Amino acid sequence: MDLATIIGLLLCLGLVLFGIVNGDSGIDFSALEHFIDLPSVFITIGGSISCMFASYTIKDFLTNMKSFVLIFKVPKINTQEIIQKIIDLSNVARKEGLLSLEEAASDLDDEFLKKGILLIVDGTDPELVRAIMETELSSIEGRHNNVVSFFERFSAMGPAWGMIGTLIGLVNMLYNMEDSSKIGPAMAVALLTTLYGSMIANWLCLPATFKMKNFNGEEMMVKEIMIEGLLSIQAGENPRVIEEKLKSFLSPAQRQLAGGGNEGGEE
Repeated sequence: MDLATIIGLLLCLGLVLFGIVNGDSGIDFSALEHFIDLPSVFITIGGSISCMFASYTIKDFLTNMKSFVLIFKVPKINTQEIIQKIIDLSNVARKEGLLSLEEAASDLDDEFLKKGILLIVDGTDPELVRAIMETELSSIEGRHNNVVSFFERFSAMGPAWGMIGTLIGLVNMLYNMEDSSKIGPAMAVALLTTLYGSMIANWLCLPATFKMKNFNGEEMMVKEIMIEGLLSIQAGENPRVIEEKLKSFLSPAQRQLAGGGNEGGEE
């Protein structure tokens, strides 16, 4: 579980609740009742979900909604480990030939890297290897972007339906100006819909969007490292040269963590 996501979401909710119950006379939990309004929930949350439902097929809508849980998972991406794995493969290929990589591929968990190795073992032209791998990379990124765009649209729906609820509340208030007892509740509905819409966008959807974009960026970088590493192995480049090439993808701090030389590599 990603503690940063859990702590962040809970802290945001906690701060909002604290702002609600904290009054001049101290903590007043009865104030929470003022921020619970079913018509506002139906208009804002119900309206946002209904519009998103109408924008997608049932299958795509449910799939994208389920993908929200991805932000609570720590991606199993270790860039330094991948680079070391590629360097190890380059040493094997340099000493025993490219065909020896077929046995090494069977021990790999990453299907993307395994596919690239098998293409090399089959003697596929380097340009074709790059084209196939980059096509798959684009396909993966496209699927990721579809999920990201879902929550970006959801984040826009929340405030939009909050505004619709605000207009409804204002209309009701204006129709009851002669009864001062109804002005306050109508205005409360108007403001609560805006609050609910803002919470949908800024508490849930936008953090999910940012987190997923970060995950996608990390995964795309790792897969680009794999492509460059595999093509370098196919070209017969020196393992030390491959190591330096792949480390160029890393930040200076990451390069230090990855360590210096290529132990066991050929000079």
